[in-house]
Amino acid sequence: MMNLLMATYLITGIAGFIGSSLARAVLAQGDQVRGIDNLSTGKTENIAEIMGRVDFREADLLEIQAVQSACVGVDYVLHQAAIPSVPKSVLDPLGSNRSNVDATVNLLVAARDAKVKRVVFAASSSAYGDTPTLPKHEDMPPNPISPYAVAKLASEYYMISFYRCYALETVCLRYFNIFGPRQDPTSPYSGVLAKFITQMLKGEQPTIFGDGTQSRDFTYVDNAVEANLLACRAPAGEVAGRVFNVATGQRADLNETFRVLKKLTGYTGEVKYAPERAGDVKHSLADTSRAENYLGYKPKIDFEEGLQRTIEWYRSQENVAGGRPAPDLGVPSRI
Repeated sequence: MMNLLMATYLITGIAGFIGSSLARAVLAQGDQVRGIDNLSTGKTENIAEIMGRVDFREADLLEIQAVQSACVGVDYVLHQAAIPSVPKSVLDPLGSNRSNVDATVNLLVAARDAKVKRVVFAASSSAYGDTPTLPKHEDMPPNPISPYAVAKLASEYYMISFYRCYALETVCLRYFNIFGPRQDPTSPYSGVLAKFITQMLKGEQPTIFGDGTQSRDFTYVDNAVEANLLACRAPAGEVAGRVFNVATGQRADLNETFRVLKKLTGYTGEVKYAPERAGDVKHSLADTSRAENYLGYKPKIDFEEGLQRTIEWYRSQENVAGGRPAPDLGVPSRI
């Protein structure tokens, strides 16, 4: 018998690694999934086995009519689509702005007009920039460095504006270095861990940009998925128009991370170092108390367990042994 209380979720960037994980989780809770992705960084293989259960639309968020159509009849929007790359934004700030700001405004207008209940946005810890204060908390003044960080912060402000001006419920989740299965290690936009793991499993030497003392609050993807679902359910009076950190509240530097991965993967070589890159943040660590208090969020998968699960997934993939040359490794692009 059909569930009459079934909700419909629109996931932007559904073919990306976070979007595809969200799609599986929404289906698992018995709700309907509609997805939109232009496949510029996402891959249909990420949703291949669930494609028959989702309403998938290959389209760009810059195509306003496609976005309007995608929002019709939707209860919740999980906005994950982005070009999640600091280096790319430094090279192409106009492109970064179009993909990360213009696309977001299109989506907000369409969601408002379709009377969507709530939009949950994948914001970024890059908004905090390189301020020395740790841990980062949501009331700190933003200090973005890269065009990517500026675009993500501008999108946050648009989310808050649409709540204040149009009463469209919006929630911003500032992700801290999400990693896990289906993150594409061959993409220049990938996070550091996908590249570390796949290179080390193949016995190839990874490269760290900088001296390796830069640290990150690495967060396993299942924690981010849980935060999104909680953000849809939380009372509007407590969460609408607000920003929340999504992380673990723990950090590891890249040298330490390399040593842990060396143990878990069985890699016997060493790491090499290259000059640090423009726009990268030195240290990142989250205060997650606001998310705990208002969303009921608590990270369930810690760093090492997340690494183990991610390694197991990559080991199961044929591309680990595919012999393709792996790209150089740097500080995580999505920060």
